[in-house]
Amino acid sequence: MRYTLISLFPDLLRPWLRESLIGKAIERGLLSVEVVDLRAFGLGRHRSVDDTPYGGGAGMVIRPDVAVAAIESVLPADEIILLSPVGEPFTQKVAEELAIKSHVVLLSGRYEGFDARVEAFVTRTLSIGDYVLMGGEVAALAVLEATARLIPGVIGDPKSHREDSFVRGLLDYPQYTRPPEFQGLRVPEVLLTGHHQEVERWRRREALRRTLLLRPELLRQARLGALEAAWLAELDREE
Repeated sequence: MRYTLISLFPDLLRPWLRESLIGKAIERGLLSVEVVDLRAFGLGRHRSVDDTPYGGGAGMVIRPDVAVAAIESVLPADEIILLSPVGEPFTQKVAEELAIKSHVVLLSGRYEGFDARVEAFVTRTLSIGDYVLMGGEVAALAVLEATARLIPGVIGDPKSHREDSFVRGLLDYPQYTRPPEFQGLRVPEVLLTGHHQEVERWRRREALRRTLLLRPELLRQARLGALEAAWLAELDREE
């Protein structure tokens, strides 16, 4: 899998790519990540990348000729993604779609964003949430991490991402480790029994409980079996 990250602040991205599982995956050749400096495509002696907005208003807007020159320099690509708060929500489903691509370009904005004409040169616009950041670098890294971990070999246990939050439309079940008691808080007894079927049953039920409590809107599209549907009705009555 090849990623290209385009940013005005490439040094914000490079340290992240050297650490943890992403860094190890790059070292092992499972991922290829190139960071492209948008300012290299700036105009004139000062490498200008932005200008004042037509119609007036605060801030500066990144020019379309600069942005498109950067995009064209890294083609071909399967997906060219603009990170923006006006984009479609980035979800686990979208991460799964992107994880099977060969080359994904992530375009990070700054200031008041990109000239709207840049949207004609991207394949999709994504948002990681209903808030505004100082720039798109954090969003680009979020998309990179969420998709890269789905690529075979990037994470140690290939089963782990199949049990993540949102994979079946539910939040993940709560996790515990040693010690069995901490400041009066005990690990649920079922997890100490070694009874794998009961542990699995408890985890499925707690995933439902947590989703009902914290993100009930997810349940409308969750893939539930008959037993889970019965549990949900019971939990709903308890609430």
